[in-house]
Order: sequence, then C-alpha cells, then structure tokens
Amino acid sequence: MRKVSILLFIILMAAGKVTAQQDGEQGRSVLQGEILTEEPLPDSWNERIIFNQTLPVDDEWWRRFNDPVLDSLIAVASNSNYSVLAAMENIKKARAAWRSAQSNLMPQFNLGIGWQRAKTSGNIASTMYNEAWEGEFSTAVSMQWQADVFGSIYMRSKAQKKLFMATEEEYNAVMVSLVANVATTYFSLRQSLAEMWVLRKNVASQLEILNITIARYNSGLASKLDVSQARSVYQSTIAQIPAMQATIDSYRNAMAVLLGTFPEELDGWLKEGYALPSYIAPIGVGIPAELLLRRPDLRAAERQVEANAALLGATRRDWFPQLLINGSIGFASGEMKSLFRSKSLTWEIAPTIKWNIFSGNDRVNATREARAALDGSILDFNEKMLTAMQEVESAMSEYENSITQIVALREAVNQNQETLSLSLELYKQGLTPFQNVLDAQRTLLSYQNYLVQASGGSLIYLVKLYEALGGGW
Repeated sequence: MRKVSILLFIILMAAGKVTAQQDGEQGRSVLQGEILTEEPLPDSWNERIIFNQTLPVDDEWWRRFNDPVLDSLIAVASNSNYSVLAAMENIKKARAAWRSAQSNLMPQFNLGIGWQRAKTSGNIASTMYNEAWEGEFSTAVSMQWQADVFGSIYMRSKAQKKLFMATEEEYNAVMVSLVANVATTYFSLRQSLAEMWVLRKNVASQLEILNITIARYNSGLASKLDVSQARSVYQSTIAQIPAMQATIDSYRNAMAVLLGTFPEELDGWLKEGYALPSYIAPIGVGIPAELLLRRPDLRAAERQVEANAALLGATRRDWFPQLLINGSIGFASGEMKSLFRSKSLTWEIAPTIKWNIFSGNDRVNATREARAALDGSILDFNEKMLTAMQEVESAMSEYENSITQIVALREAVNQNQETLSLSLELYKQGLTPFQNVLDAQRTLLSYQNYLVQASGGSLIYLVKLYEALGGGW
C-alpha cells in the first residue's frame, strides 16, 4: 500500500502539472464554444487518409497522447493490478511444471543408509535348537532411469515447454488488456468530467438568461411565462448534475480496482475543466502477418496448438517398448568397522524392456483424446484469428467514423452558439418570442454533450484499435 501511495503521489503531481499548463486555456466560455473547437482538424481527416500499411505501432502507444497522468496510471497498474500479479504466478507455476517434465529425462539417484538386526528361531527344523542372531550395516546408491529411446518423455517435456510459453503470452495478453482498460477508463472519466464542466457552464449561462427574463418581467416587457420557462430549463440542467457525478464516481471506483487500491486513494486526483487530449495523426496498422505476430492471445493459442501436437506425439510413442535401467552400488557388512572395505562392495544392474501388449484400450483412448485436444486447439486458433481481424476492422471503422462525426458536431455546436446569441439579442429587443431562446439553449446543451461524448468515444475507439493490433506490452 505504501508503494501504491507513492506512485499515486506521482500521479497527483502529474495531474497538477498538466492542469496548471492548461488552466489558461480552460477559462473560456462554453457558450462561445472555444473549449470544444480549440484545435481544428487537418485536411487529411476530411480526405479519410487515416491508416497506413506501415510497421506495427510501438508497444508504448499510450505515450503518443502526451498525457503524464495516463502514463503514471499505467505504471501503477502494471505493478499493482491483481490480475497481473496472478498472471505472474501462473508463469511461475508453468515454469515449474516444465522443469519437472524435463527432470524425467534424467536418471534418478537415491542414497540409502541402513542397519538391521534379526534373530532366527531355534524351533524351525533346519535350525532346531540353534538360535541365530544376524546383523548388517549397509549403504548404497541406487539408480532408476527410463531411457527415452523413442522420445515419449521428450515430447511431454516439449508440451510443457509450449504450455509455459503460452502462459507467458497470456501474461502479455493480460498486460495488453490492462493497459487498454486503464486508458479506456481514464478517457471515460475525462469525458464525464468534461460533460460535467459543460453542464456547469450551461447552468451559469442559463442563470444569466433567467435573470434577464426576470428583469424584463419586472419592467413589464415580458410575461411570467417567460420567467417560468427560463427557470424550468435552468432547473432541468441542474437536475442532470447528480447523475453525472454518480457516473464520475463509478469510473473513479473502476480505476481504483485497476490500480489495485481503494477509491479514497484517488479522491481529488483529477479536476473538472480538464480538456480531453487530442490525438490527430495517421496510424500505422501494419499487415495481417505482422498482426498475427503481435497479438499475444494469438501467440498463446499457437503455443497451445504446439503443446497439444507434442502430447499427441507422446501418446503415439507410448506404443513402443520402454527401456528401464535399474542399478545400485554400495557396501554391506555385518560389522561397522569393515563396511567400506573392498570385500564389502556390492553392486547390481538390471536393464529391462517393458512392452505393453494390452491395457484395456487405455492407450487407444489416450491417443484419441490427444487428437481431439489438438483439433480443438486448432479450431480455437482459427476462431481467434478471425476475431482479431474483425476487431481490427471494426475498430478502424469506428475510429474513422468518429472523426467524421466530430467534424459535423463541431460545426453544429458553432451554429447553435450563433443561434443562441442571435435569438437572445432579438429577444432583448422584443423582436422574437422567448421560445426561440429556450429551443436554442436546449439544442446547444445537447450538441455540446454530443461533441464531448464523440470526442471521448473517438479516444476510446483509438484505444480499442491499438488493443486489437496487439500493442501495449
């Protein structure tokens, strides 16, 4: 917990640094739309030149957002997330299983040291009336070895090695997913904070308009209906704030789980009025062959296929004879003082060929089971490959269309801002009914929210694309 707290302190410092740098840009009025149109889109977006067939993106793709808070969150999660820690333990377990399978290729040696004392009965015919006492000291090193003549043990060891490699890839997949989840949760939180900021700015704007209608009503230039309608719009916007705050708290709690800490550790680490990061640059999506090499889930599925193929080979080799070699060397003596003399030396070697001729179809069914497992893993790999291609295509389409949507929404926000300004000015002059002002207020708030949601959604689609391309670790 102390380590997490130190890293969270780094996050707070990074957040403060970024906020301080942007404070001068955040104080502009939403009514004028400056905060939502601060960076124009390049012409290349309108030409739909977004994706190139280049080498795959760098692993640390999140650094392209130039957001130190996001960088710090991913650093904390990489060291403290419980799914990551569990994946690391799975690697240790798989490595131990592989080493255990490797040890079966080597002979086993045992050291035995013993002493025994025995008395022979004097009431047995061969020793009638002659009781006998016998004692023996012994020490010996024994060996048991199954010579892997046909490779059955080697194939099982190979299978465990492939399973170990698959576990490593599963860890990489967990890391890719974790980084994507942290980025997605972070951008969702930032989006919700931006929506809250839009609500508060609209509340302030609507309050000004409410005060104008009250002043006009007191002067006899407006009806009480205008005041009531202005107050209704004002209160309805205020009513949206608690639900938005609940959404913000939900994302903060989700982030705490990803970081492996408690929600109270994140209180106050990110403030409202914090603009969403912009990311405008062509994206190299690579080629399908490189995609297959990048995605850890596909590499893990490939290792699983190789492991099952090795197990199938092992079951087939079990049909061949087994060569077993047992042996021992040591000393035995009735007296301790003569135990290690050359005359007390004992040794034994016993090679054995063992060939199973009937096992109740046990080996037939083991081969069938291994074949079915191999076929199933191949089908699983093919499905994962198709899913990977579908995820990339879908993410590219979603991201590309989100950019087009942002362009249209920015123009809609600008037009609605002008509509509100004109209708309010005409209303002050008594040249238009107040209903036009009300409609302009509602429409502007809706489109500003749509624009924030589209901007946040675009970042999330971009994260999904990087995840689908296998980047992240």
